[in-house]
Amino acid sequence: MTDPARLIADLRSDTVTTPTPAMREAMAQAPVGDDVYGEDPTVNELQAEVARLTGHEAGLFMPSGTMTNQVAIALHTRRGEEVICAEGSHIYEWELGMMATFSGVVPRFVPAPLGVPAPEDVRAAIRRSIHQSPSGLISLENTHNKAGGTVIPLDVLAGIRAVATEEGLPLHLDGARVVNAAVALNVPLRDVTGLFDTVSVCLSKGLGAPVGSVLVGSAAQMRQAHRYRKMMGGGMRQAGVLAAAALVALREGPTRLAEDHRRTRELAHALVNAGFDVNLNAVQTNIIYAAVPDAAAHAARWTEQGVLCNALGPDSVRFVLHHQVDDEALAGAIRVLTA
Repeated sequence: MTDPARLIADLRSDTVTTPTPAMREAMAQAPVGDDVYGEDPTVNELQAEVARLTGHEAGLFMPSGTMTNQVAIALHTRRGEEVICAEGSHIYEWELGMMATFSGVVPRFVPAPLGVPAPEDVRAAIRRSIHQSPSGLISLENTHNKAGGTVIPLDVLAGIRAVATEEGLPLHLDGARVVNAAVALNVPLRDVTGLFDTVSVCLSKGLGAPVGSVLVGSAAQMRQAHRYRKMMGGGMRQAGVLAAAALVALREGPTRLAEDHRRTRELAHALVNAGFDVNLNAVQTNIIYAAVPDAAAHAARWTEQGVLCNALGPDSVRFVLHHQVDDEALAGAIRVLTA
C-alpha cells in the first residue's frame, strides 16, 4: 500500500470511495429502527425508492451484492438445477462457489463476446433431459465486470427476456453497475431493469455509498428473500445509518457517472498511446483491462508511485474510475502509468 501522502489515484475499484460530507450528515441524522422487524424507516425509504426506479414492486436492503445475487438464486432455483449465465459471470468467478454451497446449484455457461450472450445461445443452453441437471434460472450481468464493464444492448435484453418467458424460466440481473449501464445507454434505469424477475442493484460501487445493495422483485419474493437474508446473517438491525448514505448515493451518484465514463475513455486512450494493449471496444463505462507483461510487478511499481491498481492475472491489470478520481488525479495517474 502506498503512503497516503503520496496517493495520486486509487484505481483498484469503485468500491474504495469514502462517504461524502452529505452522506456523513445523512447518516448522523437518519431515523432508525430494527430492520429485521421491518421497522427502520430509512431502510424502508431506500427499498421503496430503488424498487420504484427499477420498475419493481418491492426491495430488500442487504450488506453486499454477493448476498443479493445469492439470495436471488435461492429464490428461483431448487437443488440440483443449473443457472444459465454468461462466461466470466461474477456470480461464478467472484462469489466463492456460494451458488453450490447455499442453493445446491451449478452454472451452465454460454458464450458472451464483450460480455453479451446471444438469445439463441441462451436458448441452446436450456436443459430438459432426465439425464441432465435441469435449467432453473437465467442470470445476466450488466455491466459485465470481467469483460471490461461492457453493456448489454436493450434489444439483446428483450430477446433473452422472450426466451425466458417462452421457456418458463425466471430471469435475474446482477446489476452491480446497472446504473452505469443505463447512463451509457442514455435511458431510464427501469428500461434496463424492468424486464427481469429480480435485480441486484449495488449502491457501493459507481454510486459511491459506503455499504449495501438492494434486491428488487415482487413483494412475495422479497418476503421470502427476507428469510434467506436472515439465514446468511444479513439482518443489520438499525441499518438506517447505512441506508441514509445509500439514499444520497442513489440520488446524487447517477449524475456523476458520465464523467467517470469520459475519464475512463481518456485513460484507456492514454494507455494505448503508451504502448499497452487495451480493447477500446470494451471500454464502455468505468472499467479498463490492459494487457501488461509481468502485471504484478507493474502494479506494485505504480502503487509505490501513488497510483493503485489491481493485477488480475500474470499479464492483466484492471483500472476502475470513480467519482473521487477528478481530472487532476486522472492527469497525475496518466503521468505515472505512461512514463
